[in-house]
Amino acid sequence: MIVKSSPTLEEKVVILGEAAQFDLCGACFEGNKRVRRPGGGWIYPAVLSDGKKVNLLKILLTNQCVHNCLYCANRAEHRAFRISFQAEELARLFIALYQRNLVRGLFLSSAVGKSVFSTMEDILKVGEILRYKYHFSGYIHLKILPGVTADYVVEAARLASRVSVNLEAPSSQHLYRIAPEKDYANIFSYFGVLKKLAEQKKIPPRLGVTTQLVVGPGGETDREIVQVVSSLYRQFGLSRAYFSAFQPLSLTPLADYPPTPLEREHRLYQADFLLRRYGFSPEELVFEDDGQLSSRFDPKLAWAKNHPEFFPVEINSAPYPVLIRVPGIGPTSANKIIRLRRKNKFSALSELKRLGVRANHCAPFILLNGKKPRVNKQLSLWEGI
Repeated sequence: MIVKSSPTLEEKVVILGEAAQFDLCGACFEGNKRVRRPGGGWIYPAVLSDGKKVNLLKILLTNQCVHNCLYCANRAEHRAFRISFQAEELARLFIALYQRNLVRGLFLSSAVGKSVFSTMEDILKVGEILRYKYHFSGYIHLKILPGVTADYVVEAARLASRVSVNLEAPSSQHLYRIAPEKDYANIFSYFGVLKKLAEQKKIPPRLGVTTQLVVGPGGETDREIVQVVSSLYRQFGLSRAYFSAFQPLSLTPLADYPPTPLEREHRLYQADFLLRRYGFSPEELVFEDDGQLSSRFDPKLAWAKNHPEFFPVEINSAPYPVLIRVPGIGPTSANKIIRLRRKNKFSALSELKRLGVRANHCAPFILLNGKKPRVNKQLSLWEGI
């Protein structure tokens, strides 16, 4: 570890902003694809839970860490410059950016510095300064560091719009392969703590809770990831799960481990969307014999191809839960179909396309007034799959 003496504010922003890219949040995505801001790696476009798009300052409080996670650039044994913000300094930086309209919210994460308690106290101090000194009422996302007691969780929930507890892997065995010093059961227990505190009305009901999993080097399957995420949604009211396809970093123990294809990360986001927005259960998703999602078909199309008895669906009469099972039709377009067909029945794919339906995707699975729709095969995205 090399502690950098008297770093400038610019050095802190660059180093700790760059380090924060590995801690994912809503700011990293538009839809289900990663987004990076071309002009500044520490400002990210975010899509919040209400659908609004804002820029977040996404940064670490410190990159000093007591842990030795095998995949992480901040691991204790990695020879890198170690830099930390003071709470007041970071709050002042955020407010300056906010006043210049460069950012509208904060995503604050951190490695574990001298101790989990002192680092968590500094994270909370940033939130307190923003809320009470600068009277900032906007979006704040704070990371909860496993190991802290429930009173820290309550304070984080009081200050934040959203908190994250990063599970990193779907089981203790898989976590051991990438972070042998961490206690999986302890990390997982915080979802129960948050649920209990919510039931006791000790934390705001509006609070969102997220988690992140590293995909690849732990040897986990997509099936295992989907099952644990589904459990978190059903049992603990998780708001979102984020998936980070492993990319090897030099001078770490996993530097020679092959990178995880981003396509696998994308498939997990598609499956996650089916769980959250389409009413699918993990048992309904189709996995290959090795437990992975199909690389050839997206999860919804894979399900449709495995359930021919469900199709064709009559667009002019099918209820909402049936419509959203059709490839190419999402929740928004399904609602539009139901609203508009009350006045006029649909008779052509072009009419569906105007509503945002991926018409040639859905064509093999639907009827329009009892007839199979005519498909422009030259433009078909499904033909030949």
